[in-house]
Amino acid sequence: MMRKIVSPIIIVLLWSCAPNPYRTSNKMYKAEIKNLAEKLKQKPPGYVADSGSIWIGTTNFDLRKPNFVIIHHTAQNSCEQTLHTFTITRSQVSAHYVICKDGTVHHMLNDYLRAWQAGVSKWGNNTDINSSSIGIEIDNNGFEPFTDMQISNLILLLDTLKKKYNIPTPNFIGHGDIAPGRKVDPNWRFPWKTLADSGFGNWFGDTTNLVVPPNFDYLLALRVIGYDMKDTTAVIAAFKRHWLQDTINIHINDADMKILYTLSKKM
Repeated sequence: MMRKIVSPIIIVLLWSCAPNPYRTSNKMYKAEIKNLAEKLKQKPPGYVADSGSIWIGTTNFDLRKPNFVIIHHTAQNSCEQTLHTFTITRSQVSAHYVICKDGTVHHMLNDYLRAWQAGVSKWGNNTDINSSSIGIEIDNNGFEPFTDMQISNLILLLDTLKKKYNIPTPNFIGHGDIAPGRKVDPNWRFPWKTLADSGFGNWFGDTTNLVVPPNFDYLLALRVIGYDMKDTTAVIAAFKRHWLQDTINIHINDADMKILYTLSKKM
């Protein structure tokens, strides 16, 4: 019995004819980019009436660059579900990148554009995180480990972003850090130390013999690190989830004080 051999040309033709579920969103993306480009071409109106203001275009400018990377888990059950969420207008949420469980990295928005990923959040004095950050969503429902391929490719991506935009080492943080009490992602299983060992985010060394000054204020240290101190209980929980993989104990003990002291000195 002879086997039928399918021509590579036929395979390519079949693939090219397959329906693209993101065709509409890709068209909408291009349309919005064109709309934004037209806005940039326009000469801004005079904002001070009767001042005789005249538009004179400067020759010295470029695009604003991101200074933070915010890491999320998707809190959904598949990469396809997240891609669908980010390609429908009614969701009003987005991210620059989505990393699937098999390590596939989907680039969804130009790095220079503002994604809707951080929401109401604050880090240090920055209250508009969306305008200064890149958002990375990792396919994870919030209750499971992250895959090796996800973390491996995440580190490769972070290395590119850090070098391209000169992002400071401490500015690789989680959604739960900038929105304590409102968000908990990425979940406590996320390997922050692995990232820190590669240069993405601060970490602490051996604190066994460290002596914390008697006047050390751990709440001030949390503020120095970057946390919004409106809800100290939520902030302590966020700190423990990030640096101690602890989601149970919300009290600060002596060992925690040593870690906080070390981290605050790196800021």
